[in-house]
Amino acid sequence: MEDLKGLILSGGKGTRLRPITHTSAKQLVPVANKPVLFYGIEAMAAAGIREVGIIVAPETGGEIRTAVGDGSRFGVGITYIEQDAPLGLAHAVLTAQPFLGDSAFVMYLGDNLLQGGIEDLVAAFRTNEPEALILLTAVPDPENYGVAELDGGQVVRLSEKPSSPATDLALVGVYMFTPAIHEAARAISPSGRGELEITDAIQHLVDGGRRVEPHIVKGWWKDTGRLEDMLEANRLVLDTIESRVDGELVDSQIGGRVVVEPGARLERSYVRGPAIVGAGARVVDAYVGPYTAIGEECVIEQAEVEHSILLAGSSVRALDGRMESSLLGRNVSIGRDGRQPRAYRFMVGDNSEIGIL
Repeated sequence: MEDLKGLILSGGKGTRLRPITHTSAKQLVPVANKPVLFYGIEAMAAAGIREVGIIVAPETGGEIRTAVGDGSRFGVGITYIEQDAPLGLAHAVLTAQPFLGDSAFVMYLGDNLLQGGIEDLVAAFRTNEPEALILLTAVPDPENYGVAELDGGQVVRLSEKPSSPATDLALVGVYMFTPAIHEAARAISPSGRGELEITDAIQHLVDGGRRVEPHIVKGWWKDTGRLEDMLEANRLVLDTIESRVDGELVDSQIGGRVVVEPGARLERSYVRGPAIVGAGARVVDAYVGPYTAIGEECVIEQAEVEHSILLAGSSVRALDGRMESSLLGRNVSIGRDGRQPRAYRFMVGDNSEIGIL
């Protein structure tokens, strides 16, 4: 099991993160100023995996290729695999079979974040040599996930989004397989939603008497498919940062753990961490509160921002109140015009949400 490969799924459309994902792949939306997808690639590199395949959709594949490149900066070699239509995770495995060959592999959902990486998982897989190893974590709403039933440390049954779950153990978006999964994926039929479900393929292994082991996740795990999850993941990652100030502070103060990237400039402002201010950003006469990630070249002027993610090139100016729990796309401009009479004026993309409190 030496030549373990990695497979990252980065195809999905990201419908729950619109309008951001109308123009950008959901796996490239940043958490703590780093695209979600990069955390998965780094986790694989840290676990000693050197060959990684990334499954991409025709619409967003080009953007992902541009962002990730050949993988050399992560210490891995990357192969791109196009999946024409999102026909399920087991279909993705079959699509990747020419790349995977006879290797055992780790499969990682590209919009997931897992605290503490996958080194323990890889070590357990190498030591115990099951046909599959699945990550599980207790969740409050198991009916929204694939759910596992265990008996004596082995997986006995899996069900996809069951209406009355037998346990609260949900499948986390990381799996390990031997090549036996290919045969299982070919043996199953599409589910009610027309997809080849990975849960069905793993169940096929179980039914055939193959060993499927569970690995309970101790730390946190996040599927970053929705705004609340993105903000929560941003908060969890920012909680782990170390302070670093490479930009300029002019009559400004920082409190707690704050990263100020090179070229960023704070003037007459206070940033309270954990927070990150991206390269070339300007924060003027402003307050930036905890759990905020300000992207590169952003401008915050005469405003307060907290618990938010701002993508590159956005600006927030002259707000009376505080902007909080928000996600701004690239080059978004939010501001107040001082002229009378007072009115609100918006230019907003599809499926946006604006709350005025």
